[in-house]
Amino acid sequence: MNTEFIDALEQIEREKGISKDLLIEAIEAALISGYKRNFNSAQNVRVDVSRHTGVVKVYARKTVVEEPTDPRLEISLDAAEQIDPGFQIGDIAEIEVTPRDFGRIAAQTAKQVVTQRIREAERGMIYNTFVDREYDIVTGVVQRQDNRFYYVDLGKVEAVLPLTEVMPTEKFTHNDRVKAYITKVEKTTKGPQIMLSRTHPGLLKRLFELEVPEIYEGVVELKSVAREAGYRSKIAVFSRNPEVDPVGSCVGPRGMRVQAIVNELKGEKIDIVKWSDDPKELVANALSPSKVVSVETDEENKVARVVVPDYQLSLAIGKEGQNARLAAKLTNWKIDIKSESQAGEDGDVLPQDAVSSDQEDYANTSYGADEVDAGEVRD
Repeated sequence: MNTEFIDALEQIEREKGISKDLLIEAIEAALISGYKRNFNSAQNVRVDVSRHTGVVKVYARKTVVEEPTDPRLEISLDAAEQIDPGFQIGDIAEIEVTPRDFGRIAAQTAKQVVTQRIREAERGMIYNTFVDREYDIVTGVVQRQDNRFYYVDLGKVEAVLPLTEVMPTEKFTHNDRVKAYITKVEKTTKGPQIMLSRTHPGLLKRLFELEVPEIYEGVVELKSVAREAGYRSKIAVFSRNPEVDPVGSCVGPRGMRVQAIVNELKGEKIDIVKWSDDPKELVANALSPSKVVSVETDEENKVARVVVPDYQLSLAIGKEGQNARLAAKLTNWKIDIKSESQAGEDGDVLPQDAVSSDQEDYANTSYGADEVDAGEVRD
């Protein structure tokens, strides 16, 4: 090795951020193993690589004793004093034993070590980059698919999108661009592994943060998300500024903001409801687009008993119970829905503080692929 090798290490240090001294120390450690392997040496040796010239030297380290029993590990005091008169019993004497053709071995070993360290450093940098982006959105290009995963190129690394984390309404092909949510970043022997999802509720939350400046700035807070990926979602939003309408902010001018998210999610319907600290009002809002006559809550069991108009019972429950199921997830309350006639037959008495369908206290809206239905957006 020579000065050009040292210059190359300095360039790697500048471009990759890998310390030249650390690389040389790793090369020295690898050369010790290489020396012992190639020259069948059992003696204790030290390899020195000059930081300035790149010259490699091998030194045998031997303990100074009166009478050596193992000449590979020990040296007599008389022989040591010929090297340096200052040696005493117990000192370590170093004797240069650099083989004539060791330069070739050193060059090959150095190349392997540097390549490996660069690979390890790049993996470490990629891991550090993406571990900070865990629970965030990334955009990549689909490269291939097998029985379990889509493999998505994120630029510096290939991530995996399990088929179980893809919405049932979508299918990707080679070179398709896809936005996905990072659910996990792990270190493995083959480098960092990044797991993606298209069905995670966090994807919906991040999409709203990207599309709605008021959420990104913290004026509007997305309090809760309930999602059945590919079919329907509900979000509950709250405004820290009484002059800002949280639902209207998420909808955007002529529905442009929420429609962009609906398009990204391949037509998944999104209900946007207003958050309330009052569980009665929150449950009533969550059942949008259905109107609610009354809500009675059982705080101890977290059960809400809801009465809706007869003609809206099926709307409140939703197709295969989807609307009620999402409302329960959104509010974290069990919801029991009855029509007015059912409530009357059962002898239920509406409480004094019932939520009326005529109230103007909350604003809800529902967006689908081609529609804006069920509910008004009120200032």
